[in-house]
Amino acid sequence: MKNMTLQVVGMSCQHCVNSIEGALKELGAEGKVDLKNNTVDVSFDEDQLTIELIKETIGDQGYDVM
Repeated sequence: MKNMTLQVVGMSCQHCVNSIEGALKELGAEGKVDLKNNTVDVSFDEDQLTIELIKETIGDQGYDVM
């Protein structure tokens, strides 16, 4: 499993947390949102997913990944 921390802009509430964490779970990754620091800690299998796909999935939820 690979672990990464992504900077994400636009998160402000529990709905944001649920949206991002839920989308990552559906993708097959584990995500933990930290609203205070505007970050998402992501764990994923590099044989199954790419970081580009993870960033795209977060972007599809309406957030900007730095």
